[in-house]
Amino acid sequence: METQVESQVDNASILLVEDNNEISYGLQNNLEIEGYSVSIAEDGPEALEKAITDQYDLIILDLMLPTYDGYYVLSKIRRQGITTPVLILSAKGEELDKVQGFRLGADDYVTKPFGTMELLVRIEAILRRSRHNSTEQNIKWQFSDVEVDTSSRQVYKSGKTVSLTPLEFDLLVALLSREGAVASREELLKEVWGHSGQIHSRTVDTHIAELRNKLENVPSQPKHIKTAPKIGYRLEI
Repeated sequence: METQVESQVDNASILLVEDNNEISYGLQNNLEIEGYSVSIAEDGPEALEKAITDQYDLIILDLMLPTYDGYYVLSKIRRQGITTPVLILSAKGEELDKVQGFRLGADDYVTKPFGTMELLVRIEAILRRSRHNSTEQNIKWQFSDVEVDTSSRQVYKSGKTVSLTPLEFDLLVALLSREGAVASREELLKEVWGHSGQIHSRTVDTHIAELRNKLENVPSQPKHIKTAPKIGYRLEI
């Protein structure tokens, strides 16, 4: 079915990893109608090979795949240093499944069955954010022993590189740019994920926890990434 969503990134290339032929065919059709270039992988090994050897603007990843599951594929490509945004599309809808996906470096998580329009909006948001990042101004921040460089999208703690996912980096910058002011979960969802606060509000909490684990000396007693009770978060420099 043709939709009215306007593509934000012309000719963006998408790797669709899905072993269900009916789902992959229908989704490929909708994506190509929107102007995307779509490549299909039907199992874990094929997904890994394509993700590592070819360049894509987005990977849409099922979790229940033959040979290697989606979690393995995601962890493997992140360990390879591949920062391509990943949207998990899976029937596994428990909170623990989503938390694991985000911790391995996923940028978004959509459960099956899914609405085509909602999925297209999520894809638009990821690609729009990715395009914005490529033109981001050169700004540097520092708090405690942490340095953040937006031009290289690198974070250092005590002089050593900290490995953040693209989404974790964007979340950190969103907090830093407020110069100590509180950001609500809804604001962060719209700014970083690009969709409304009614969708996966716990997503923000999960990623904040990961930032604390990577940047705070004592994550359970954060000195910088603070909680604003019942509202959201702020970053104290």
